[in-house]
Formats: sequence, structure tokens, C-alpha cells
Amino acid sequence: MIIIIGAGIGGLTLALKLHSHGIPCRIYEAVPDIKPLGVGINLLPHAMRELCVLGLEKAISTNGIETKEVRFYNKYGQLIFCEDRGRFAGYEWPQYSIHRGDLQSILVKAVIERLGGEALITGHRFLDVEQSAVGVKVYFGIDGSKHRKVSCDGSIVVGCDGIRSAVRAKLHPGRDPLIYSGITMWRGITKWPSFLSGASMIYAGWLQTGKVIAYPIADLKDNYQIINWLCEFYCPPRKADADWSQPGKFEDFLWACQEMRFDWLNIPAMIQAAEFVYEYPMVDKDPLKSWTCGRATLLGDAAHPMYPRGSNGAGQAILDAAALGNSMSLEIDGTAALKKYEEKRREKTRKVVYANRTIPPDAILKEVFDRTGDQPFERISDVINHKDLVRISNKYKNIAGFDKTSLEL
Repeated sequence: MIIIIGAGIGGLTLALKLHSHGIPCRIYEAVPDIKPLGVGINLLPHAMRELCVLGLEKAISTNGIETKEVRFYNKYGQLIFCEDRGRFAGYEWPQYSIHRGDLQSILVKAVIERLGGEALITGHRFLDVEQSAVGVKVYFGIDGSKHRKVSCDGSIVVGCDGIRSAVRAKLHPGRDPLIYSGITMWRGITKWPSFLSGASMIYAGWLQTGKVIAYPIADLKDNYQIINWLCEFYCPPRKADADWSQPGKFEDFLWACQEMRFDWLNIPAMIQAAEFVYEYPMVDKDPLKSWTCGRATLLGDAAHPMYPRGSNGAGQAILDAAALGNSMSLEIDGTAALKKYEEKRREKTRKVVYANRTIPPDAILKEVFDRTGDQPFERISDVINHKDLVRISNKYKNIAGFDKTSLEL
């Protein structure tokens, strides 16, 4: 029995992958009730490849939007670069935008239908793990209490419990700080009229004066959609604690996008129509030298916390889950499977962590911001040629593993 700690996207995907290989597993989640929380996420073709293999594309397409293109603008609404995405760019697999809570609900439903309700245990907070030569004993606090304890036995334990992972803290005790990037992000969702193609993701502005990303995650009636948006810029640390649900205030960031009143999308008006705002400091952690200790390992944000850039948080967790599931299916020795999983994934995710710090997926915006001094241009070709724009875009795709060549291997 594989014991999975955490019913987030990574843990749920791992359960489905293990089940597809006939490997028994059980998920233990700290919260008593799993609720559809959060805002939108984007599932890149490398992640969708794995979800399609698990038979989940129909449910995702019903609840999300198949992303057609990504468009980059300066803060004056001048188009810098546009590229197709997913199947529209000739990939075998699509790219989807969806509410994180909807994706989690799809995964939970699939786990319960395929593995049974007993495979997902809520209200069990991880406390400790003991290892032997043949297995693990994992201890939990019940319903938030450290005094009401239970334990379960298994062959392997996998920590999928996020950036503040309790499993990681047990495997790697000591100083493991969150590192603030100098950037804070405000996020929300708004019911708003469709813009551009109705399946476009837009990046506008840059971090010195304010950057906005917006894309639809669900269709509504009368040409309305649910739009996921974020606004971010450089600022002193406010509360760098990786709390996705920390409430935000419009007055703290709205000034950064006030100029972005484009003919096709009035960004400040759209943001002010949101029902809620979350504030999130862009934090990560330095990569670990190892994820695995005997019969215990880490997955997703528990293994490699990274800035929420380039749709890579959920995506890399899904890739981890696929790699670990495949390793477990090929190795009789569980400890050997964990080592092969780590060998396949740790260096790749380390590169993504550092790329998100130094050459993010929207580096195109920085290049044009620097070359123009944040001023309008007459023609983008006078600022930078198209080949250089393509090269910058492809560099990040290659590091993150969703360039066409990597996916065709």
C-alpha cells in the first residue's frame, strides 16, 4: 500500500496513476472537507498529456477553456508577440485553462469512482513517519488534534502536502526558509464579457510598473466568461508566508494597471468587478539535494516549491505523479523505484525553479520594456525582430519541458 499525504492536484493524480498500474494506494488529507478553493490555473500540453492518458480530458474540456493563443502587450495595449498554443500550435495534446477547484473536484471524483471512497481519507493531519526494512508506519492527528492519534502501515509514503509540507520538514529538518522574490501578486476571478478570441491568454505591462495576466477559465451565458486575472509588481515584502487564501485589497495594487484600458478589454474595470481578491507574495525555496529518504519521498510543491509562473506549479506536480507511478510499476523494489523517480525529476524541476527566478515565461515583456524604456513604439520590428521573440519564448518551453521536441520523445 502506497500512502499519499495530501489531496491536492499532485496527490490525486498520483493515486490515479498508481491505480492505472494496479498498485494499491490511499490518500490522507488534513482538512475535514475538500472544497473547490482558489482561482484559475493553466494546464500546459505536457501536463495534459498525462491527464489525457488517465482519461480526464472530457471532464476538463466540459469545465474549462481550451487555450488557443498567448498574446503579449505593453501597458499601452500595443501587441508585441502572439503565438498559438496546444493543438492550435500543432501539439498532439491541448492546453486548458480551468478553475483550480474544478480540476481538483474532477480528480476527487475520479479517485472515488475508480478506487472507492475508502481511498480518500480526510481529517487526518500528518504528524510523523517511522521506517523499517519492509515498510512505513505513518502517524496522523485526527480532526486537527495532535493528541488524538492514529497510525497506518504501508510500503511507501509520498509527501504531496504543498509548499509548507510537514513530510518535507520530517525528512529534512532544520532551516528551510521561504525566499521572497521581491514581487507580490494579487489574484481573482471576474464574470466578464469574452475578449479577443474567447480563448486567449494575455500578458500586459512589466513588473517595474505593473504586469497583468488574464485568461478565461469557463464559459457562461450571453457571451460572458469567468476570467482569471492577476496583477503583480516589485514591492517590499508584505507577508511572505505562502498563504494562497490571504485576502487582498484593491487599493494596494489597482494603480499598477490603471492605464490598461484597451479597446478589447478594460482591465481595471474588470478587476474591480471581482467578488474577492487574494494577495500572494511570490516565494519559493532553494532546491533540495535529495527528495527521498529510504521509503519516503516528496512530490510537487513539497519537493520543489517554485514561483507560480508559467503554469508550472500544478503542471510539474502532474509530471512528478506520472513519473513516480511509472517507476513504481517497473520496479519490484520500492526504494529503487523512488530513486529512479528522483533521478528522472529532481534535476528537471531544479532548472524550472531557477528559470522562474531568472528567465520567466514572460521574459519577452522585460526585453521590450528595457529596449523601449517603457515607451510606446511605432513598430515592434523596430524594437526586436520576430526570430528573437520566438527564441525567447522557446527557451522557457524547453526548460519547462513542453517544447514539441520533448513531448514527442
